[in-house]
Amino acid sequence: MVASRITLVTLGVADIAKSREFYERLGWRASSASNESVVFFQSGGTVLGLYGREALAEDAGIENTHSTFDGVTLATNYNSPEEVDAAFAHAVANGATPTKPPEKVFWGGYSGYYADPDGHLWEVAHNPLMELNASGHMTLPE
Repeated sequence: MVASRITLVTLGVADIAKSREFYERLGWRASSASNESVVFFQSGGTVLGLYGREALAEDAGIENTHSTFDGVTLATNYNSPEEVDAAFAHAVANGATPTKPPEKVFWGGYSGYYADPDGHLWEVAHNPLMELNASGHMTLPE
């Protein structure tokens, strides 16, 4: 239930196309799961995502300012909405500050956000479009 792994790191960026080009120049290879709104790169058992900074702040339920949002969220993904609810409740019970309770989201999944004691944002999510392997890691299509 409670993950001790990072499955997805999402960077909030000002220009998705420019950021994608930068990472591709560094040797990262974008997955076919990418589109104009989001880019995914496989990084071992972890995925790096690029998403619009304004949209990412909105998704997390916070203002897009550097004082409240640094443009980065970390994520743990689960096999069901029920596991997301349990992980969210566990985090909050252990000192996390909820920023957005888990709910059905526009991209077809289920997610919520909390901040750790230092304000770092974590998303807990179930993504029915991307399965987790036996090790609990997200694997993207080529």
